[in-house]
Amino acid sequence: MNLPRVALFPLMDAAEPLRHRAPAADEEGRPLSDFMMLIPGLRDRPRPMIQEVMSRIHSVLACFSDEVVFAELNIRLNLLWVSVRPVTGLRNAIACAVQDRVPEAKLVTHI
Repeated sequence: MNLPRVALFPLMDAAEPLRHRAPAADEEGRPLSDFMMLIPGLRDRPRPMIQEVMSRIHSVLACFSDEVVFAELNIRLNLLWVSVRPVTGLRNAIACAVQDRVPEAKLVTHI
């Protein structure tokens, strides 16, 4: 099973913006769909708690590993970005599953 990439501290020193790292299309050139979730206060938690939240998110994304193409957890911004194949209802299904495991996570937007 291919697990999605979830980086713990991806933007601490990265010069490249997310829009350049996150794919816009899958390997066959089909456009992807994206959504963001905020996890308020995540960056202020002790590292073991951050690791636990990351583990919970990763376990959710692993359940959707065929559909999730890219995922990044930005601790500094308290932001989870997920790019998925365009399947009807998938973004909401993943967002709800993340909220089940991380109740403080809030869906911000999906495109």
